[in-house]
Amino acid sequence: MKCPFCSHGESRVVDSRESGGEIRRRRECQGCERRFTTYERVRARTIQVVKRDERREDFDSSKLWDSLTKACAKRPLPVEAIQKIVDDIESDAGASGRAEIPSRSIGEAVMSRLRALDRVAYIRYASVYRDFKDIETFREEIDALMEPSSAQRLSSNQLTFLEDQPLLPRKGRRRRSGNAQADTS
Repeated sequence: MKCPFCSHGESRVVDSRESGGEIRRRRECQGCERRFTTYERVRARTIQVVKRDERREDFDSSKLWDSLTKACAKRPLPVEAIQKIVDDIESDAGASGRAEIPSRSIGEAVMSRLRALDRVAYIRYASVYRDFKDIETFREEIDALMEPSSAQRLSSNQLTFLEDQPLLPRKGRRRRSGNAQADTS
């Protein structure tokens, strides 16, 4: 394991613990004697991403993380929200049972999640992903965003997916209080 501080090639494991689906190892560099932590995850199999030009490469969640953090830069979004998108897409890709996934599918999944999370981050991501050729295409995308769906009109909070409460109030019969007065709220 290469030391992140001095790039020395040898380190010794000081502590090793299993944590969920990964192994946490505390290491000490044999060169500079500084300590650092590594995490190891078992990969069941590698998923190949099929690019637009038909090239194939391994799915890399760090590339997804990088693109999302760029799109969400200087936005009032918690890091956990971005990590949730990365984790969800990675688990969906693994659960699909397919050995190859088109990059288009990943991009569309990211955009649908970003659209619900933050519209500015969505436009930033879409402008790179869809490679807008002119200002008119860009404007069409913004105009489509400005026409909120009925679900978006009911909820002005862009981060509601993080809460454990349902987005809309449950429909059903209300209970009346002890006497038979009508609820005037």
